[in-house]
Amino acid sequence: MKTDHKNRCAFHFSAFRNLFAARFLTVLGNGIAPIALAFAVLDIGGSVSDLGIVVASRSVFNVLFLLLGGVLADRYSRSLVLVSSSLVAAGSQAMVAWSVLDGSATVFGLALLGALNGAAAGIALPASSALIPQTVPAQKLREANAFLQAGIYGGTVIGASLGGILISYVGPGWGLAIDALGFAAAAPLYSLIRVTRLDAGTPQSNILQDLKEGWKEFASRAWVWAIVVQFTIINAAFSGVMMVLGPVIADASFGRAHWGMIIASQSVGLIVGSSLALRWRPRRDLFIGVMLMSFCALPIFMLSQLASTSWLIAAFFMAGVTFGLFGVAWAQSLQTHIPPEKLARVYAYDAVGSFVAIPVGELIAGPLAIQYGTSNVLLVSAVAVVIATAGACLVPAIRRLESGSQVTSRTIAPENHP
Repeated sequence: MKTDHKNRCAFHFSAFRNLFAARFLTVLGNGIAPIALAFAVLDIGGSVSDLGIVVASRSVFNVLFLLLGGVLADRYSRSLVLVSSSLVAAGSQAMVAWSVLDGSATVFGLALLGALNGAAAGIALPASSALIPQTVPAQKLREANAFLQAGIYGGTVIGASLGGILISYVGPGWGLAIDALGFAAAAPLYSLIRVTRLDAGTPQSNILQDLKEGWKEFASRAWVWAIVVQFTIINAAFSGVMMVLGPVIADASFGRAHWGMIIASQSVGLIVGSSLALRWRPRRDLFIGVMLMSFCALPIFMLSQLASTSWLIAAFFMAGVTFGLFGVAWAQSLQTHIPPEKLARVYAYDAVGSFVAIPVGELIAGPLAIQYGTSNVLLVSAVAVVIATAGACLVPAIRRLESGSQVTSRTIAPENHP
């Protein structure tokens, strides 16, 4: 007898519930960690360049291990990959927290442990993204993406808000300890996910052959690589330059607690955008989402002009809404147009291309700000975001791609429903 899933929520499926809970716990701690780490470096006497080095060490190793993570997730159990990476991340972040709390932290030590944490996160990302279509039936995929994205950013809202409060009153060490607990709690939840195994392909293939096959799938689709190029520039400006210079501006003007509120407002916008994506389903939703990314230049520009906290909160909120709308459309398009047995590797190449410029932005933010001024560096970053978005909008494959909700035949349903 065939089960009717049409009227059932994505949370009806236990595999999705466990995935949602695990990722929520992880991002709850990760919402606190970047703010806590930034001020931990500043508290031990580190300069803005030291801060860039510490933050970039995690990002560099995150990027370096993404491709390996994609191969592992397409070869082996994705839930097992997530359990292993969560345990490594929990241990490394616990050591960071301990060193900050007992006063033994150094810039070199924080950078080294951040590199280990980044490697674990790099291995986990392709698996966690590619696992989503295995946890729900095809007709619930968009709903699952929207719920999961909203939950991730909801955890970030709570984490960023708590981060500002914790750091202001008890110091950054405790914020980092909570992040470690989040990873530790996520591991058993990942182990409970039971889904249909994928065909791993030719058993004689090696890692290099798997990477080559994944690259062929990635490079053959202009709409995929063009958007990745766009986000290479957006992430360098938004997540690289701005997230290094933002805490410095906050320390010199509106304060650490307000910076936490500003970052949290972006996550509120992401939740709103994700929720809107449940009902907002235009035929060419990916193209519209790509165009909307131009709004990400707004908070960077306003920060360059030293706008008030209220205006910055509004600008970050608007950027969050556009990120949320795009994120659901992007996930849906990849999950419904890419073969499931190659999806993790395509996600890995996507992540490498999108994230590779973040450590570059983090490393150059401090020296450029010293040489040319913080406001000028941020202003140029905002212009770069607008130019990158305009370029992506000119790609015919992006303009023509229709909503992935029509392409569902390859999506794999979970084994267990309740």
